[in-house]
Amino acid sequence: MAIIKPPILQSGDTVGIVTLGSPLDAAVIDSRATTLRNMGFNVVFGQYVYSRSGIVAASARQRAEDLMMMFENKQVKMILPSRGGTGVIDILPYLDPRIIRQNPKIITGYSDVTILLNAINQFTGLETFHGFLLIDFKPDTPVYNYNEFFTATSSLTAPRVINNPPGISLMSLVSGNVTGQLVGGNLTSIVGALGTPYEIDTRGKIFLLEDVHAPTNTVYRYLQQLMLAGKFRDCIGIIMGQCTDCPISYNTSYNDLINSLLVPLGKPLMTNLATAHNYYKITLPIGAEVNLNTVNNTLTVLRPSVVA
Repeated sequence: MAIIKPPILQSGDTVGIVTLGSPLDAAVIDSRATTLRNMGFNVVFGQYVYSRSGIVAASARQRAEDLMMMFENKQVKMILPSRGGTGVIDILPYLDPRIIRQNPKIITGYSDVTILLNAINQFTGLETFHGFLLIDFKPDTPVYNYNEFFTATSSLTAPRVINNPPGISLMSLVSGNVTGQLVGGNLTSIVGALGTPYEIDTRGKIFLLEDVHAPTNTVYRYLQQLMLAGKFRDCIGIIMGQCTDCPISYNTSYNDLINSLLVPLGKPLMTNLATAHNYYKITLPIGAEVNLNTVNNTLTVLRPSVVA
């Protein structure tokens, strides 16, 4: 499927805010929207952005309607989910890939939004962004994070070498040099879609994974499930982001799991990428062509992820 790139994000553009998974306090939504306005953006809200219905904000159909309305709204240039949480996978059957393809625009997020980012790319060809959620637009967000986000969404810079923040080193554990489309994101979200029509396709692709609050025995289980599902067999390279606040189980750390399970696969393997749930967040385009060079310890986005 042909790759589609969304239009570049510029000051004065309109950002559409939607709640696609778990609900978020109205005060948090409003304060983050104020930050966006202070940065020069206009803001519009989905009908169900403030809603609460137990674990999720609203019914799957209602949340999907909010998302599709943002794609159809010609004024909206970026769609910004308020948070992840739980339940984003519920909306996938109610989305219209044809409309999304005809109205390409920036959509960004991480955590439970991961499955949406990959499904949109897989079924429409639109590059999506493993980057900010609404909750990240706050005064104490590191300047590094903003620079990374706006370089990806508001710049035609290419090729773009991905650099971790100072003091946090990228580490290459298996040497190699591969180029392919980047897919992946949150480990829990990706495993949750196995066996569904929205299961991630890693064939010939570079596979990114990260997680948060997952004990290492759970990470072990998830990695083994992906192994048995052929996702590591099919990919050409692996990037492991950090596992943020992940408790150690059975005296086995996250890095121990990487060394015991993934290094033996012999595929180019980079670890310690700062993204998503980490304090520092690199924004990465899902579906973009990237070069993973673990001989030189570099990750490079080869082309702009937006168009002028």
